[in-house]
Amino acid sequence: MERVEQHVEHGFGPVWDATSRVLVLGSMPSPKSREAGFYYMHRQNRFWPVMTALFADLDNHDDVPGDTPDTRRAFALRHHIALWDVISSCDITGASDATIRHAVANDITPILRGSQVTHVFTTGAKAGQLYRRLIAPNLDAQQLDTKMTQLPSTSPANAAARLPDLIAIYRDAFRQAGIVVND
Repeated sequence: MERVEQHVEHGFGPVWDATSRVLVLGSMPSPKSREAGFYYMHRQNRFWPVMTALFADLDNHDDVPGDTPDTRRAFALRHHIALWDVISSCDITGASDATIRHAVANDITPILRGSQVTHVFTTGAKAGQLYRRLIAPNLDAQQLDTKMTQLPSTSPANAAARLPDLIAIYRDAFRQAGIVVND
């Protein structure tokens, strides 16, 4: 089956509140995530297993992300994690970040101004590249100095990264940002 480039609008907004302390930005939701209307919803994406390892209260069996947008939203907010994507629209083939063209950035300044976010994490090389090119100049112009760290993608397309490795890398990055995580 030949994949065709298509113009894609993000389709759903950010997850955040006034107590959010970190903002995690992907590039653009995958077709499965757009279909579900929420972040990292492809069943093979390792984002939620990584977040579970870092933040779930092991003494509270109810403190898990679950499988639905509502339970995952609640988990993220409970642990002060804001979620969004760098791109609001683009041309893309399937879920391949390598094919992204004509990207239009989301404006993250309302989140930075309305929350306690002190650190932005991008998930994947393309999200980091697009952040530096499309978002950072706007933040600099507004004198918003928020540190950004590029993390590896949790996508199944990044098959070289094993789950334990992703957990270790994310744990170290969150700790360096001053965010308390599970050992």
